[in-house]
Amino acid sequence: MTNILIIGSSGDIGCAIAQKLAFDGYQLILHYHTNEQKMTKMLQTFPEESILAIIQANLESDSSMDTFLNDIVFPVDGIVFAGGQGYIGLLQDTPYHVMDDMFMQHVKAPWKISKKFLPMMIKNRSGRIVLITSIWGELGASNEVVYSSVKGAQNSFVKALAKEVASCGVYVNGVSPGFIATKMNGHLSKEETQAIMERIPMQRAGKPSEVADAVCFLMDERTTYINGEIINVNGGWRE
Repeated sequence: MTNILIIGSSGDIGCAIAQKLAFDGYQLILHYHTNEQKMTKMLQTFPEESILAIIQANLESDSSMDTFLNDIVFPVDGIVFAGGQGYIGLLQDTPYHVMDDMFMQHVKAPWKISKKFLPMMIKNRSGRIVLITSIWGELGASNEVVYSSVKGAQNSFVKALAKEVASCGVYVNGVSPGFIATKMNGHLSKEETQAIMERIPMQRAGKPSEVADAVCFLMDERTTYINGEIINVNGGWRE
């Protein structure tokens, strides 16, 4: 059996990824931060044997991240980084603590967690790391400068680490969603949502399950010549 650690499994996309991987036969170590109620509801639909552990942790500080890593007692064959949050606001109005939290969640957490489990993956000559990035990591978004920056850093992390470990049998890739129907976009008005739809060639929002399908594809052992790639799941949206 293959053990997959999912960071941010209580989010809409993280939940969809966990469900698909569970029913594909993977064993899961699920991380979440605050949404215990959603985790409990979600797990009622999973095969019982698919869940190795459920760990609550706030990954916005080094100390809590170290505690989280020490709590993982199972071997980890693959990691999916689906956690973190967005932030909307002018850069000059963005509090420093928000910048620090965004950096910890989206950049330092992938660094530290990957560093922890890479040695065993390299020893086994087998491992899969997938990051859920964002269309804004490539294009940048006004009023989302900090979010765009950390997602751009994730894209660079994928490309650089893949070059470093590809010869060791470790695969590092990203999935970059466009506009997905999640609670992260719930703040938008009907008019704002419609304006975005008009810029998407497929004329609709993506589904969390469609992002999860791309992750499952990258986790599959048959994808043996895809490394260092950012797969766009955006309905053809280009700006």
